[in-house]
Amino acid sequence: MPRPRLVVISGATATGKTALAVDLARALDGELVGADSVQLYERLVIGSARPSEDELAGVPHHLLGTLDLRDPYDAAKFIADADRIIAGITSRGKTAIVVGGTGLYLRALVKGLASGIPADAGVRAALHARIAAGDAETLREMHREVAAVDPEYAARIHVTDPVRIVRALEVYAVSGEALSAHHRKHAAEGPRYESSWWCLEIGRDALRARVAPRTAAMLAGGWIDEVRGILADGYAWDLKPLRSVGYAEVVAHLRGELPERALATEIERATMSFAKRQRTWFRGELGVEWLPLAEARDPARWAALRAWLRG
Repeated sequence: MPRPRLVVISGATATGKTALAVDLARALDGELVGADSVQLYERLVIGSARPSEDELAGVPHHLLGTLDLRDPYDAAKFIADADRIIAGITSRGKTAIVVGGTGLYLRALVKGLASGIPADAGVRAALHARIAAGDAETLREMHREVAAVDPEYAARIHVTDPVRIVRALEVYAVSGEALSAHHRKHAAEGPRYESSWWCLEIGRDALRARVAPRTAAMLAGGWIDEVRGILADGYAWDLKPLRSVGYAEVVAHLRGELPERALATEIERATMSFAKRQRTWFRGELGVEWLPLAEARDPARWAALRAWLRG
């Protein structure tokens, strides 16, 4: 039995994913499935930019605020939760629209988690230590090493992407086989879902112009008090969700490590750095269509999407 067709809306933080997904859901009689690893947590509201009921405009949205901050969560659990929710959406005759910026969750849902790829924590740690001990040229040198053993994968990743560079070198060191070869074996199994996967594209300067006022509005809206209340209720300051972008800076401020006058600037810096990492991740995904927001809202594109969903 064929899997249902999904619409996937992704992109860097602050690019307008939720607003687009809400409008698409209203046009396509759809429901939204969140793919944001921070918005999943019940008490992370302001700093995660969790959409309000007004912003959702009556559109059902799943996987928002469902976890306690202490609950462990990973891509495998996301797949299980999202599969169950998508099955419910399609059983109601609705369109499932997955929206978020957590690239690993989206890849896992659509393409599956590759199994059997070798790993070695010691090798990985040594490679990361090499990066930490090196200079600005170290990552580029390691990227050249990836290109020597796996030119296909090297061409798909950025020269300053430490996670992917390390993973490629780790896999080759352990197995003697290129990571792209392992991926081809996994891809031969086929995707878990057919998807029309859009990624919103926005220039760096335009994104910065969105991030700055959004950060100011979050801080004015009580972000510091939100985190202060969480810590006052006994949650550890170093829980993984509280180390996410923005929350880590607010925690540092409340611990006396970051003055309030510098808080907004540090959050903006961390957000822009995170957005760059997100873009790098999505650039490495095959089958993703990059669209400026105006093009993603083109009525002709929506008509084509509607026809594709009908098969």
